[in-house]
Amino acid sequence: MTADNPLGDRLDDDDYPAYTMGRAAEMLGTTPGFLRALGEARLITPLRSEGGHRRYSRYQLRIAARARELVDQGTPVEAACRIVILEDQLEEAQRINAEYRRAAEERAAQDPAGRTAQDPTGRPAEDRARRPAAGPAGGAAQDPPGRP
Repeated sequence: MTADNPLGDRLDDDDYPAYTMGRAAEMLGTTPGFLRALGEARLITPLRSEGGHRRYSRYQLRIAARARELVDQGTPVEAACRIVILEDQLEEAQRINAEYRRAAEERAAQDPAGRTAQDPTGRPAEDRARRPAAGPAGGAAQDPPGRP
């Protein structure tokens, strides 16, 4: 599609709400009631057409399909929704961790001696090596009271 054709952009957009409830249910091999239950459980929130009808995106249909797999295996709808949400959060956390790991590897490659490496507090690596570990209230680490 060309830049003059916004329809092409919408057809390629995973978030574009292109599917009616009936069509979405048919594609998933389920019922409109199942899709409403997913909405009530706040797993997916379909957009509404000008006439107030629910419209689903391809992304939402993939989420609904995963929930249906779990329900078909005997998982209650509410639990299936929670599992799908947790799976999505885990995937996002893993993506962010991979980005941080790549950035750290790039910094390490640029500074192999670690002279500019910093810990989470922002202190340079050489300062960490000279300072004792902090104990309670920022003081030096100590044994608990009553222990020699």
